[in-house]
Amino acid sequence: MSSSNETNLQILYEDNHLVVVNKRSGDLVQGDQTGDLPLGEHIKAWIKKRDQKPGAVYLGVPHRLDRPTTGLVVYAKSSKALPRLNKIFAEKQAQKTYWAIVKNRPESPSGELIHHLLRNTKQNKSYAHIKPVPEAKIASLSYKTLISLDRYTLLEIDLHTGRHHQIRAQLAAIGCPIKGDLKYGFDRSNPDGSISLHARSLAFVHPVQQKPIKITAPVPEESLWRAFAEALQVI
Repeated sequence: MSSSNETNLQILYEDNHLVVVNKRSGDLVQGDQTGDLPLGEHIKAWIKKRDQKPGAVYLGVPHRLDRPTTGLVVYAKSSKALPRLNKIFAEKQAQKTYWAIVKNRPESPSGELIHHLLRNTKQNKSYAHIKPVPEAKIASLSYKTLISLDRYTLLEIDLHTGRHHQIRAQLAAIGCPIKGDLKYGFDRSNPDGSISLHARSLAFVHPVQQKPIKITAPVPEESLWRAFAEALQVI
């Protein structure tokens, strides 16, 4: 599984309060039991070296992305920005758009999916149910088909809720598991250990400057992703 370090960070946006990076598969957004160095530590080391900072670099984590996914991650560079960013994400004031390469075309080319998602912490997996089940939480997203190539289809997804493994579980529930996602029913892994889910764009109001921001993350440098991007004439 590939991952970033200080030398290959892809910075998409930066000012005094924010830094936005295009996360590679394998990057860990927040420390876990593996003990691997999180992406934020690489960013802090990069800022410290670039700016020749003598002291510690401040960096806050207002949201997460699963380790095998790619795409946009926002970090707060100031203690003023972090609580405001936390509020933006907690109150769903940020518009998150994802791209997913899936097996099988959905029955409908676009639509809304609503499930009751039950998280199993021992398995680190969520199960999508059509009907309410005890302790399950409502999960909602909308999707549309962008293009199909060979055996795969590219979907664009707008999240309405932010549940554990939500996109992965909901797409699997309609028979469209994400490429490489063994946990949710795809038949084989991707060579680099990734799953083909990409946090494509993010739109929100800057927490300090109060100006609207929209940032788009180029797709990974992988042959199928590039084929989709070229077919759509995007980066």
